[in-house]
Amino acid sequence: MRLLLRMNADRSLRRLQNLQSLLRVGDGQLLRIEPCRLCSRSTEGSKSVSIGDISINIQTPKRPEYVPKNYLSESSPQSVLRHLRWIMQKDVLGQDVFLIGSPGPMRRQLAMMYLELTKREGEYVSLSRDTTEADLKQRREIRSGSAFYLDQSAVRAAINGHTLILEGIEKAERNVLPILNNLLENREMQLEDGRFLVASDRYDKLLQDHTKQELDDLKLVRVNERFRVIALGLPIPRYQGNPLDPPLRSRFQARDINPLPFNEQLEILQELAPNVRSDRLSQMLMFGSTMVTKESTSLGLPDFPITNLQDVAKILEVMPDTDIYSLVQRLYPYNIMLGKEGQTAVNDALAKFDIPVSKSLTSSIVSVNKQDNGSNVSLKTGKVTSSFMVESGRLESTLEDKFIMTQYHDSFISDILQTHLVKDFCIIGSRGCGKTAIVKKFANLLGYHVEPIMLYQDMTSRDLLQQRTTLENGDTAWRLSPLVTAALEGSLAVLDGVHRINAGSFSVLQRLIHDRELQLFDGTRLLGKERYDAIKNEEGLNDKQMAERNILCINPAFRILALAEPPVVGSSNQQWLTPEMLTMFLYHSMRPLTLTEEQTVISQLVPNCPDLTKLLMFSHKLRNSHDPTVSSISSSLSTRQLVRVAKRLANYPSEDLYSIVQKACLARFLPKLAKSALEQALDDSGIVPMSSSQPSIDGIEKSITCEVKNNKLRIGTTEVDVYNPDNKTKVPDVLFYENTQHLGVMEDMLKDFMLGEQLLLVGNQGVGKNKIVDRFLHLLNRPREYIQLHRDTTVQTLTLQPTVQDGVIIYEDSPLVRAVKQGDVLVVDEADKAPTNVTCILKTLVESGEMHLADGRRIVSAHSGIKPSEQVIVSHPDFRMIVLANRPGFPFLGNDFFGAMGDIFSCHAIDNPDKASEMAMLHQYGPDVPEAILEKLVLAFGELRDMADQGLISYPYSTREVVNMVKHLQKYPNEGLTSVIKNVFDFDSYNKELQEVLITTMQKHGIPLGANPNSVQLAQEFPLPKLELTSQWHIQTQGDRKRTSLMALPVNTRQIKLKGPVTVQVETLPMDKTEARAEKFTEQQAFWNVPLHETNVICDLVVTKAHNRSPGHTNTDIFHIGTANPVGIFSMNPRMMTANFLDMYDVFPMVSGTYRPHVKLYPLSSPLDDNVILHEEVTNTILNVNYESGKLSRIIIDTLPQTAPERRRFTSSAATKSSPYRLCTNNVPDQYGTVIFYEKNGDFLEVLGLLEGISHTVYLPFTVEDLHQIDTNKWIVIDGQTNKKFIISRTGMEDFTLQAVTGGDNTVLQGSSIQSMNDNLLSNTLGEKLSSPNRVMITPDTHGTVLVGFPDMTKCDVYTSPREPAKGEQPFTAETLLGLKSKKSSQSSQTPSTLYLPGCGQVVRTIPTWKAPEGILAKENRARVSGFLEVADLPNKVLRYIQVPGATRQSPYASWLFNISDTSILVAGTSNDGLVTVDIGGTVRLWETSFLNIERSMNEWKNMIGWQDSRPLQVTYDRESGRTADDPKHGKVDSKNEPHVGGNTWAGGTGGSNTAGLGGIGGPYRLDAGHNVAQVAQWEKDNVPEHVRQAAREMGQKAFKERLREIQMSEYDAETYESFSGHVRRQVQSLRVILDSLQAKSKERQWLKNQSYGDLDDAKLIDGLTGEKTVYKRRGEKEPEMGAQQELPKKLRLLVDVSGSMYRFNGHDGRLEREMETAIMTMEALEGYEEKIKFDIVGHSGEDHKVQLSSFDLPPKNNKERLNLVKTMHAHSQFCLSGDTTLQATRYAVESLAKEEADERFLIILSDANFDRYGISPARFGQILQADENVNAYAIFIGSLGDQAVRLTKQLPMGHSFICMDTKNLPQILQQIFTSTMLSK
Repeated sequence: MRLLLRMNADRSLRRLQNLQSLLRVGDGQLLRIEPCRLCSRSTEGSKSVSIGDISINIQTPKRPEYVPKNYLSESSPQSVLRHLRWIMQKDVLGQDVFLIGSPGPMRRQLAMMYLELTKREGEYVSLSRDTTEADLKQRREIRSGSAFYLDQSAVRAAINGHTLILEGIEKAERNVLPILNNLLENREMQLEDGRFLVASDRYDKLLQDHTKQELDDLKLVRVNERFRVIALGLPIPRYQGNPLDPPLRSRFQARDINPLPFNEQLEILQELAPNVRSDRLSQMLMFGSTMVTKESTSLGLPDFPITNLQDVAKILEVMPDTDIYSLVQRLYPYNIMLGKEGQTAVNDALAKFDIPVSKSLTSSIVSVNKQDNGSNVSLKTGKVTSSFMVESGRLESTLEDKFIMTQYHDSFISDILQTHLVKDFCIIGSRGCGKTAIVKKFANLLGYHVEPIMLYQDMTSRDLLQQRTTLENGDTAWRLSPLVTAALEGSLAVLDGVHRINAGSFSVLQRLIHDRELQLFDGTRLLGKERYDAIKNEEGLNDKQMAERNILCINPAFRILALAEPPVVGSSNQQWLTPEMLTMFLYHSMRPLTLTEEQTVISQLVPNCPDLTKLLMFSHKLRNSHDPTVSSISSSLSTRQLVRVAKRLANYPSEDLYSIVQKACLARFLPKLAKSALEQALDDSGIVPMSSSQPSIDGIEKSITCEVKNNKLRIGTTEVDVYNPDNKTKVPDVLFYENTQHLGVMEDMLKDFMLGEQLLLVGNQGVGKNKIVDRFLHLLNRPREYIQLHRDTTVQTLTLQPTVQDGVIIYEDSPLVRAVKQGDVLVVDEADKAPTNVTCILKTLVESGEMHLADGRRIVSAHSGIKPSEQVIVSHPDFRMIVLANRPGFPFLGNDFFGAMGDIFSCHAIDNPDKASEMAMLHQYGPDVPEAILEKLVLAFGELRDMADQGLISYPYSTREVVNMVKHLQKYPNEGLTSVIKNVFDFDSYNKELQEVLITTMQKHGIPLGANPNSVQLAQEFPLPKLELTSQWHIQTQGDRKRTSLMALPVNTRQIKLKGPVTVQVETLPMDKTEARAEKFTEQQAFWNVPLHETNVICDLVVTKAHNRSPGHTNTDIFHIGTANPVGIFSMNPRMMTANFLDMYDVFPMVSGTYRPHVKLYPLSSPLDDNVILHEEVTNTILNVNYESGKLSRIIIDTLPQTAPERRRFTSSAATKSSPYRLCTNNVPDQYGTVIFYEKNGDFLEVLGLLEGISHTVYLPFTVEDLHQIDTNKWIVIDGQTNKKFIISRTGMEDFTLQAVTGGDNTVLQGSSIQSMNDNLLSNTLGEKLSSPNRVMITPDTHGTVLVGFPDMTKCDVYTSPREPAKGEQPFTAETLLGLKSKKSSQSSQTPSTLYLPGCGQVVRTIPTWKAPEGILAKENRARVSGFLEVADLPNKVLRYIQVPGATRQSPYASWLFNISDTSILVAGTSNDGLVTVDIGGTVRLWETSFLNIERSMNEWKNMIGWQDSRPLQVTYDRESGRTADDPKHGKVDSKNEPHVGGNTWAGGTGGSNTAGLGGIGGPYRLDAGHNVAQVAQWEKDNVPEHVRQAAREMGQKAFKERLREIQMSEYDAETYESFSGHVRRQVQSLRVILDSLQAKSKERQWLKNQSYGDLDDAKLIDGLTGEKTVYKRRGEKEPEMGAQQELPKKLRLLVDVSGSMYRFNGHDGRLEREMETAIMTMEALEGYEEKIKFDIVGHSGEDHKVQLSSFDLPPKNNKERLNLVKTMHAHSQFCLSGDTTLQATRYAVESLAKEEADERFLIILSDANFDRYGISPARFGQILQADENVNAYAIFIGSLGDQAVRLTKQLPMGHSFICMDTKNLPQILQQIFTSTMLSK
């Protein structure tokens, strides 16, 4: 022993000798250090205390106020005494102890008991993640301009012999506690001020040889021998935290502090509640003890807070009839923090101890009476009334209380009044359920002043307790936090957002909550009233003396009330209800109001509230849904939001409830699954868009205007007074072009603004959010303060901006504070960029008008009644806030501001302007830019935005880019559009896949991006046979005196009978327009695909021309397409993106094998231009159809009887027998609204005057074969027997005359012009200058017939251009998918679709391919061509044959069309001599054939491409790289993989030559080594010699084959794989864009605090002034908290159908190939993301339900393995047995996937919809999909016979099934699946 002491002395001597080099005496000589001997001392007059056989001496404390009081009871339990005896043993041995155990106050209270027992002073430190070295050792302070060090708890305890209690060891960061290692081991420590702490024995030995002064001069300080350390911590890793550092752990002696034994616990409870039956106490205790057994904890259940049973016992003592289950829920709210399994386990435990799992009795408030010493509360439980005293505030209850007390609220407040009696409590409830209102009511009842404290994630312990500041003279000081102020004043501290704050920071409040004690950073101690009074009385001190000793009293009325949102069950980072947190409060779970309660509250809060029954039922349907996607939407319709909706409807009763709900839920930006679920729920609840007239096919909307007049602002119909500010300099003034959409948004904003709401505007970037707000404020004349947030925004910078002036911290008001003071409007921009834990502090400002600032000041509401002062800022009553944020989710991936705080704002979705609004706005930016260019830009960029929304591209191109381009075109009109558009797209020029998407999209909308101006492919011209005079026609006049000359025809006039109208639903269908002049210029302008059903058949095509339309409609044509199976009409405006479809299935008899309808259409003119006449020829049904409203009226005429369809016993291929009645299809508007019908071989015409409502039967002296209109009131009629021609003229309403035409041959007329050619065209046509009336006739045997003098002159010359008959080439009769070929027929009933274009003199007819001249079309190309447009240009004497591409689809009933025409194309004329065609597949094409139109369009097309300016520019810098490309090679391999630029040496370099790399020239192939690319100019690449290119190609091919050899893949296999992979390459890229963005978001770096370098932390400016080092912050990868759940990858299982039906029906719809492509797409897209998403592929068929194709751990690594997998799929499907195991496979997949460890689990089931064949129940399949809540299962049907998939999807759970008949849609479907689960988390 003496040797050990000697060694210690020697070590001390050596340490002191080391100090000699630093310390010298006055004359410069070194101090002489001599060896010394250890001496011992004894203390006289000491007392002792013993526990059992262990005793210890106690001394009179020097600071008795530091000795804990009232912890040790007179009769402590035996287990406690055993713990104290052990601590005493270690104290006697001089050892430090570590009390380890489960969360709760027991360990700390044991330490305090021991200090009280031994009369030891204590220094307490609550460790947290914010604790630094300065908090333990020394902190620098400034006094009178000088900095000095102030000892902290550890140093004070060591010097004064106090006991240091360190609580929360596991929460301190790793680098903090090791500074105590030497103090713990050797009782030594070097201090920052130069002093050195020395162990007492060593110091005493030195004192024998040196004087005290000498040691003081050496700055040696003695550590008191009574110094001990008691550490308190949790066992890690069972709980979260940092494990003990091994060197630190070795310095402690540990003691496991278990909960008290059952009997001791029961005795304590009985002592606290003597009037409560023991069985009730033991019932609860047994349950609690069961929940902390090892068996329960092994289930993963959080520890039951058994120490809190004492608080519950006190409640039972006061109210013995309180429901036990209710008390258990307050202790352990398991229903909101555990999953199903956990809840079941707890319920079983409750049942075991006969605790009913329901609340049997509820309480209600009888009275609350304020008294001097508190409040007397009377509560009624059942029939028993109990009264008790509770602490209360000093304020009087206000009578003006807007709180609506429901029975539930009454019971809830009764419960929290009970809890208030004994403990702080926490209210848990979803957003907007009324937590804040309950708090206000509770505070009002008890007269509490509310101190709102908003908690946030990066809040520190200093923010909670004390913050450093400086005084006016620069001295540092500590400022009390609002929480501490509330504790001293007895206020109600409302901690809002307990679920957000980091648990490590919040733990500093444990002692305050459990024991009502607190030690602040400046050494001040706060004690509860009882302990404070005990010390004061024992020491005989007054309050002033106690304050001088830094001892303050916590007001007994002080309470902490915490507010939180429910934890997310199963989440690793949102399960905030930890075992430690459970011990701190009693919990009250607040449910949303029931429908009746909510209805009561809203009706009383909102006067004149309209009936909201539908809305309330809808919101409760969402809340009660078990679908997480649906229930996630319900948070947007909280009670708070519903009250806002009610106010809006009360003030604006004409508002559309549907639109209000859409706005509240921000439906525009919901993921597709969620949006469709919302729409379905709205429809089921009867909430539909406000009934209004059917939207016009023209897309015309009611315009909105705004004006400021007579100091009033009017936007639309909403009017408000203009504001008159004191300072107008801050009123924004911005260039703003008004448009309907933005004005509509501003009117909505104005309505909410007038109601006093704060506004939130959400939208994509560049949609004009800022401009809208600035314009809005400009119109209102409101000053604005602006603040832009970013990811580095902190709470401090949001409220104050700290600066240092003359050594003093000065806080400058932020724009937020200035706006609050001055009553300005605060515009918060980019709110989604800042962390939600920062922006959430706006919540209290918005809700209650209160906020605490970093400098100690406080903002209070204008209605609070508090007077302003230096510390109080009263909010100006005019203060408002407008917050701007980007849309949540992909592709912005910012923080979900709307999800966190959306319901406290009135939300407005700001979308890109619609087409009309954007066009109007762009026209104002570029008034000289052609409208066609603007329209192309709007449509193209609109589609790009849609693609961005769907995740197909990552960047959402906005209106801002379009505006910039238009400005450029306005300023420089001669620059081509394609060159200007590159100003936007050059960002994407290095992304090949994206470039393809952009080029395709631009070309689709007619912007020839990437086109060559020389790519013009117009139809070949042939000479037109010369027009020769072949005959003359003579028109008989009255003077001819013949029986038929100018005969007045008998007429019978009657009223038109109408039946109806009936209304057919007008279905609006999307129409995707594609501009045809993309890569090349042709006659075709654009095309659309009509969404036909596969059985539908095109019958007719007509056009309502623009000049025939009524004023007020857009100046565009309307195309009408008649269909026959079912009978219907498609009406489309070529400038719109939609078409109206009227399905008349219910009007016409069902189509059968014997009834084949034939529909003809007749477009009416103004004022009936929104109507068409539909004539179904088989049954002679005549309908007047309004294609906009859907109203149908049947026209009934006695002479036009309706006939029943022919009935046949058996189906026949012969044509259906048609009725003889026909419709004259020429459309020339007149004053009668004339429509003419005739009977073939009948002797009358039926002339309908629709405007007059009368019909004229005109009787003829002959039978009618055909009828054509030749003028407004003239028709040419063909005699059915003689084929003679007659002219019928109408001279009055009922006056018709007949003239005979003689001469000429009996040629069949197929059509006639209705107006004359102009003189110029006529002269060019006939080759001589003429001026004469004329008509052009269309006949089968001529290209065109010109009648000069017809019909006005009696003699007419007939000029014809003969048409050669088709030569004997056999017709091509094959029917293919891409082209339908007709067969040659001589039936006269088959007439080609013909027309005449009067403006250019062209005759156009459709001809089949076999009628085209030889050589014009190769045989192998005929399958891709539907036919030709034969254009006979009479004035220019040329003939052209324009190919019409083949149909994209084919109806099985297509042969019906050949009863009408011998081609599969119908043609009609449009305005301005244009053409429109429709083919059998429903493809509508727009054409230009007029030379003038083509020439104009070609110039515009070339101008868009841009002309190359050959003039040299003034300054040119061209510099060659100096390298040549002559010897391609692989290059050397750098083992260090360092970047190389140029040099012609290294493989994997960039910007070089000859070697394999990137960005260079002459290399054999590309090789990416992972470095930044230096790009060689393209012209240098183009100059590489051809032989070098060839060598590079050969070397590349060699390397490719070598790669194939490595993976054992043949070139044939490579081609096979490419055939699959190539089809989905773009989809793979789209999916990877989504995954890249999600990964980038997850890898975003965080701020690391307390760093010694980096950026200065504003929160530590004062620490920096005092000289501390760790005052910086820097970006870095944030380490996960120790003990936190490890982040697991997501797991995706692709369950593919490889049954025989997939192979069998692959030829029908390509389903197996589509499934194989899907598998390849999935494998390629997920390559490289294995750490984030693991996948496997499993198949099922009739043989097996689990064909394992790949596994999670071994996914296919290369193309060979992927190809083998899909080959296996194909082979299995080909050779497996028939049958289906879909249900069994799905069940197995769900169950096995649920067992996998993963962050999220996705099951994607690919299948055909062939359920009927195998009797599979859709309902059962749907149940299996939702069998496990941990597996997100979705079915994607990729094959369907008929409408199988559609019907099946409707029967499956909403949002869990999709139809995908094209793999290009799969990325969008997968994105919907991913985003829907993100939304529900």
